[in-house]
Amino acid sequence: MDIEERLRDKLSEISAILGTKAYENKEIGVLSGVSGIALFQFYYSKLLDDDTYAEIGAETITEAIELINKGFSYPTFCTGIAGACWVLELLKEEGFIALEDDFLSAELDVFLLEVMKSDIQEENYDFLHGAMGYGFYFFKRYQNTTSEHLKDKYKVYISKLIKALRHSSISCDQGVWWKSVLSEEKNLVGCNLGLSHGVSSIINFLSRLVVYEDFYEEAHKLLSHTVAYILSCKNIDKSCVSSFPNWFVYKGEINANSRLAWCYGDLGIGISLLRAGEVLKDDYLYNEAIAILKHSTKRRDIEEAGIVDAGLCHGAYGVFHIYSYLYKKTKIEIFKETSVFWAQQALDMGVHKNGFAGYLVFKGTEKEKYKPEVNLLEGIAGIGLAIISHLAPFDTKWDECLLIS
Repeated sequence: MDIEERLRDKLSEISAILGTKAYENKEIGVLSGVSGIALFQFYYSKLLDDDTYAEIGAETITEAIELINKGFSYPTFCTGIAGACWVLELLKEEGFIALEDDFLSAELDVFLLEVMKSDIQEENYDFLHGAMGYGFYFFKRYQNTTSEHLKDKYKVYISKLIKALRHSSISCDQGVWWKSVLSEEKNLVGCNLGLSHGVSSIINFLSRLVVYEDFYEEAHKLLSHTVAYILSCKNIDKSCVSSFPNWFVYKGEINANSRLAWCYGDLGIGISLLRAGEVLKDDYLYNEAIAILKHSTKRRDIEEAGIVDAGLCHGAYGVFHIYSYLYKKTKIEIFKETSVFWAQQALDMGVHKNGFAGYLVFKGTEKEKYKPEVNLLEGIAGIGLAIISHLAPFDTKWDECLLIS
């Protein structure tokens, strides 16, 4: 059986399990909740040209809305309301559902704005769980609305975030950066370079904003200075297998080698620098990003790469999906060859009899080392979406929620 056939079979397994297990998830955000599962169902419907799965997707996203109406109030992009509302916008943008511009309650936007302001006060710019996630949702609304009134409103919201980023940034000779809590248990504070929680997400977000005249003046200089800083963090020690560390501890040690993953390390940094190079029209930066990403393709040892499960966040399908995306974007052959390698590794991981479609997520706690999971970030919905993007004859936008496309 060839790899394409194996991927199609795995997709069918995933769909069947999500059909029975989706509603066991009582979170609603795009990455860890049911709205991310709805994305799988709508895209699977398009891949198969079968409306049955779109109908299931409509039921799933309705479940997310009903949970909000019943009092679900957790706000974040990963887990809560901001993520679910972002999914509704993407489904509308992709033509999967029809919604009016004002389909969301104005009070919901006010609530998310107040939470964003609170996180800004705490200097919590985490993409998954902090201010960046709310800004990303507001940006999607800004992009999609046909109402000038609403567009002006979201422009104000986003400008608040840019100004806060500028105000709280730390300037140094190399550029600008932001402090993050790296470990609450160890009381570590420093600069997180990762895409999931750190400076790479800020570069990625600003790169999306700077192409709009409304944000160019505010975002351009900040973007350039942040790029300069992250480039200065590149490992000098040639014995390091990764180009970048995970983070720097404030006035302390450098966490030198990073895993091969979406969440931390060279892949997330590389795709963010690639986007910045494009929008800044900076050939040096673009080529540097390509070189970083090409270098990462040499890492084929699973243990060295730190890959212990299959999901998108830090697993084999996340690596496969990023290289598949890079090949489609650049047509550079090494990215295609590497995506096939990691697809093979990912398929070979699906052997757990107590898993979903053979997959378990590594949790690493004494109480729970591995567990099955349905969501997009770590579970089989995300695995399924990665497979769909690889097989589909059409472009997919779902991975915007991971700051990839």
